[in-house]
Amino acid sequence: MNGLINGKAKARSIVCALAALGALSAAPAWAELKIGVVDYSKLVEEAPQAKLALEKIRNEFGPRQRELQSQQQSLKTKEDRLQKDGATMTEEQRSQAEKELRDSYRDLQRKQSEAQDDFNARRNEEMSRLQRALIEQVRRYAKAQNFDLVVADGVIYATPTLDITPQILTALKSAPAAAKPASSAPAAKPQGH
Repeated sequence: MNGLINGKAKARSIVCALAALGALSAAPAWAELKIGVVDYSKLVEEAPQAKLALEKIRNEFGPRQRELQSQQQSLKTKEDRLQKDGATMTEEQRSQAEKELRDSYRDLQRKQSEAQDDFNARRNEEMSRLQRALIEQVRRYAKAQNFDLVVADGVIYATPTLDITPQILTALKSAPAAAKPASSAPAAKPQGH
């Protein structure tokens, strides 16, 4: 029985040695892999195409936002006037003015909600377009630089030598879309953003 146990132990030792030898012989193949890491959130944040997309949306929704702000200010003025003049109004006048004010505020809230929904839908469209462009740029760069693997999300640690985000940002900045301004109109920041 002792011989059987010793035989199994020797066989296990041989299998382990062969596995270790196989791992060592595979090491040079791993050493030749070219791997890069991309900080995708940094790309989205710093790419000129992202800034242009945001500026485009702000310019598109700026007039509507200014109109809503003007309407809100007008309602505030009417509300202040009702507070001031309410004591001298008849009950019917005050009641009618309060009803008109409530209806106007409801209408404003509906318009603001619609504007926010429209803004969010456009932002999502532009972000989707931007994400496709960023992924394509990363792929082009990786192919041109002969990378075997480029990873983005889920990286817990990577040395700075593996981070290719700055090179991709440079490529994005030199892309033709970065040279074109979205609009020369001043950008207005939408409410809530």
